[in-house]
Amino acid sequence: MPRDRLDTTDPSQASALLDALVRLRDAVEAEAERTLAGWRPGVTRRAFALSAGNFARYLSLRRRDLRELQTRLMPWGLSSLGRCEGRVRANLDSVIAALSRIAGAAPPAAFPGARRYFRGDRMLARNTAELLGQHPDRRVVRILVTLPTEAGDDPAFLRRLVEAGTDAVRINCAHDGPEVWARMIRNLRAAEQACGRRVRVLMDLAGPKVRTGAVLTPDDDVKLEVGERLLLLADGFPARDGVPNQVTCTIPAIVARVKPGERVYIDDGKVACVVEETGPEGAVMKVLHAEPGGRKLKPEKGLNFPDTDLGLAALTDEDRAALGFVAAHADMVGYSFVQSAEDVRELQAELARLRPQDWQKVGLVAKIETPKAVRNLPGIIVAAAGRQPFGIMIARGDLAVELGFERTAEMQEEILWLAEAAHVPVIWATQVLESLVKKGLPTRGEMTDAAMAARAECVMLNKGPNVAAAVAALDRILTAMAEHQVKKTPKLRALRSW
Repeated sequence: MPRDRLDTTDPSQASALLDALVRLRDAVEAEAERTLAGWRPGVTRRAFALSAGNFARYLSLRRRDLRELQTRLMPWGLSSLGRCEGRVRANLDSVIAALSRIAGAAPPAAFPGARRYFRGDRMLARNTAELLGQHPDRRVVRILVTLPTEAGDDPAFLRRLVEAGTDAVRINCAHDGPEVWARMIRNLRAAEQACGRRVRVLMDLAGPKVRTGAVLTPDDDVKLEVGERLLLLADGFPARDGVPNQVTCTIPAIVARVKPGERVYIDDGKVACVVEETGPEGAVMKVLHAEPGGRKLKPEKGLNFPDTDLGLAALTDEDRAALGFVAAHADMVGYSFVQSAEDVRELQAELARLRPQDWQKVGLVAKIETPKAVRNLPGIIVAAAGRQPFGIMIARGDLAVELGFERTAEMQEEILWLAEAAHVPVIWATQVLESLVKKGLPTRGEMTDAAMAARAECVMLNKGPNVAAAVAALDRILTAMAEHQVKKTPKLRALRSW
C-alpha cells in the first residue's frame, strides 16, 4: 500500500494488518516446526534447544520480503520487526497483541511479558560467557589477541596484554609448535595470576594451506599486469612455450578441478585471474586485475578459488596431529575452512576420541571464510551449537576475496543476524585497527570499523609491535560504544556534544 494511503484513523486498515500478521506468525511457526523436526536428533545440548526454535523461526521469517509490512506497521507506532533476531515469536506476539487492541478485536496473542521478551538476550549473554569468559565490568564486548612467537619467550609481553584489557588470546597452529605453544600458555597463566583474572585460550587449526609454490618467470623483476597470461601447474614446469609466467600450487589436486570461466585470486586478491583453458599441463589463466605497474609473482602467497569445488577436507593430517595438544590445553578450538555440518561432526568425533569424558566442554569457533560456508551456515550452527559451546568468527580477509569486497559488508551483517537468532556469539576479525597495531597510528576508517565491531560479542586484533596500545584503544572505543548501541538497537542516552 502506498505510504500516503496509510490511515491510522481507519479501523479496517488495522484489522487487515492484524490478519496479515497472524497469518505470518502461523506460517512461520509451521515452517519452523518442520525445520526443527530435522534438527532435533542432532541437538543433544539442552542449552541450545530453545535457541534452535528461535533460529528456525528466524530463518522462516527472513525467507519473506517484509518491507511492505514494516512500512504499514510504522504509522501505528508498532515494531517494524527489524530487531527481532533474538526473539522472533515474542516479537510477533507482542505486535499482534498491541494491534488487536488498536483494532478492537479479540486478542489472538497475549503480550509475552518482559522476561519472555528478553529471554534471547539472556541466552546470548550466557552462551558468550560460557565460550569467551565473563566480560569486564565496564564493557560487554570481549577483546581477542593473536599471539606472536615472542609471547612464548617474553612473560612481560603477555602481562602487558592482560593489563591493557585482553580477554582471550589466539594461538595460530599454522606457526611455531607444541613447545612454543606451551610456553605461551605458561606465560599467560603467570600474567593471569599477576592481574587477578582469567583469560581464555583459542587455538586455531591451520586447515588446508592453498598457496603458490615454485615460481617460473622470464625475469626475476617481471610483474603480472592486466591482460597477461599465467600457467597454474600441479607440479613441475613444462617447456616455456606460449605462457612464460608459471606457478605451482601447494595442493596439486586442485589444479585438475578448475574449469574455464572460474576465477582465481592470488595474494589476498591483489591479482585476479580467470581460467581460460585447461589441459594436462595445467590451467592457463588471464590476469583481470593487478595494481598499477603490476604485481610480482612470489611463492607462499594465498590462492583463492571462489567458483571451484576444491574437494578438500577441512581437517588435515597436520590438524589432527595438533589436536592432541589443543584438546588438552585450549578453551576453544578454531576451525579453519569449515564448510558444512559434516565438517563439524568430523571435528567433534576427533575431540570425542581425544577427550571421551568431557569433549563437549571444549568450545568450537567456526571461521566463516568461503561462499560454501555461508550457504551452509545454518547447518554448521546447529551441528556445532547443538553439542558444545560455539561461536562464529567472521574471517573477513578470505571472505572478502572469496565473495568479492563489495559483498563483504552485506554478508557480515547477515552473519551477525543469523548468529544472534541462534544466540551464538560472533568474533569480528581481520585488520581491526591494523595500522595502529603495525605502525602506531590508526586510520580514520579503522576507528569507525572498530566502533561498528561493538555489534559483535568479541573483536580480534592481529599481532604487531603496538598491539598492547591497540588493546587499550579498543577497550576505550568499545566501552564508549556500549552507551550508544547493543547489537542493532540504538541506546538513546542524552547527547552532550551540543
